[in-house]
Amino acid sequence: MPPRSFAAVDLGASSGRVMIARVGDDELTLRQAHRFANRPVRTAGTLYWDVLGLYGEVLEGLRGADGVTSVGVDSWAVDYGLLDPAGALIGNPVHYRDGRTDGVMDKLIDEVGAQTLYDIGGLQFLPFNTVYQLLSAPVPEAARTLLMIPDLLAYWLTGEVGAEQTNASTTGLYDVRTGDWAYAFIERLGLPTGIFPPLRRPGDVIGTLRPDVAAETGLPESLPVTAVGSHDTASAVLAVPAEHDRFGYVSCGTWSLAGVELDAPVLTEESRAAGFTNEVGVGGTIRYLRNVMGLWLLQESLRTWRAEASLPELLAAATDAPPFAALVDPGDQAFIPPGDMPARISAYCARTGQRPPEGRAEIVRCILESLALGHRAAIRDAARLSGRSVEVVHIVGGGARNALLCQLTADACGLPVVAGPVEATAIGNALAQARAHGLAADPRELVRRTQELTVYRPRGDDAAWDRAARRIGLS
Repeated sequence: MPPRSFAAVDLGASSGRVMIARVGDDELTLRQAHRFANRPVRTAGTLYWDVLGLYGEVLEGLRGADGVTSVGVDSWAVDYGLLDPAGALIGNPVHYRDGRTDGVMDKLIDEVGAQTLYDIGGLQFLPFNTVYQLLSAPVPEAARTLLMIPDLLAYWLTGEVGAEQTNASTTGLYDVRTGDWAYAFIERLGLPTGIFPPLRRPGDVIGTLRPDVAAETGLPESLPVTAVGSHDTASAVLAVPAEHDRFGYVSCGTWSLAGVELDAPVLTEESRAAGFTNEVGVGGTIRYLRNVMGLWLLQESLRTWRAEASLPELLAAATDAPPFAALVDPGDQAFIPPGDMPARISAYCARTGQRPPEGRAEIVRCILESLALGHRAAIRDAARLSGRSVEVVHIVGGGARNALLCQLTADACGLPVVAGPVEATAIGNALAQARAHGLAADPRELVRRTQELTVYRPRGDDAAWDRAARRIGLS
């Protein structure tokens, strides 16, 4: 079959992009049609996504998508929009980092029980999960449909409503055992069951472009929008260039999602206590992973330092900074909200009896060593709890560009790290579309043959990493 082109709409927590992927039997190339910032807006004390602005940017990107076979949309998880009976959006979606869910998770755990919640959704207990957002305030009476962010954009593109499974599985209201909405649990919580739309799988054709979208973008009305792994991590994991199933992965961007790929969920009490999530992957797999705070720590530090900070210079200086001078637990809840991250890191160190890092290079070194320890703990725990052996760790996403982080992760894990592809989410998005349209029968093999990958071999002192892990409770 001759190569075809696919438009991958990939919305991250800090930026978005529309990428055009050309896929053939021996070809996988990416072209950027449009890249744009994703800037949340705080108004009257609430942090919102500017979802209409994002949609406008998506349309701008699709204007450069002539000749594509299909369009697919992915984004971050847990957040949603509500539609009224006429299909109009009821207010801007609230950002998961907004404080409206403070205390809601703990209250629900007290009422229902932690293991009951885990038996249903199989999710790590994070205060911003969809279920806690919905319980933080009454659902508006006018609400008729709940759409996760990628499903909302697909609705605006096609007029069709639905819920793609990989993102639905992040809500805490999806039954990971049955593969359907947990309707009895939703009723028990007093939430309206009717707002949850029919589920669809990656590869399903959602619909074709609405006439107004076709007119605005110059694309044909007959162009299909295809469901992909609409949770960006699901798309990224599809693009992991693994040669066998004995691999761990870190999808590394604003968050680091670190774990293994399984055929069935792990819902044991030990898994729950270890903070592991069972999210649906492309092809019915389970992404058994733990959320690690990720490059958010570095991004917020750079925002605090603003234009005064050059990341390449900081990374070079951090490479020469003394190892293990200061460490933080990247999963500490103090690091979730936006703000002055260097001050929070210093406060954490003071609180835990460590000398706070001195200067920016030491702060960056602290962040990257702490993230490497977070990756190490998540991969090792995932292997232990699932019984899946891990012989190599794949780092995909923006973190694959950070050579120091990749090397530190290899050192911490004591395993080779294969870094790349950087644009894993867009590639996985396009590959899911391509497979649905008769191409890319073996997506990972195609990624291995066509993408630039870098291997980092472990080096250094395992005992030193063990001691460092114990200092922050990640041993």
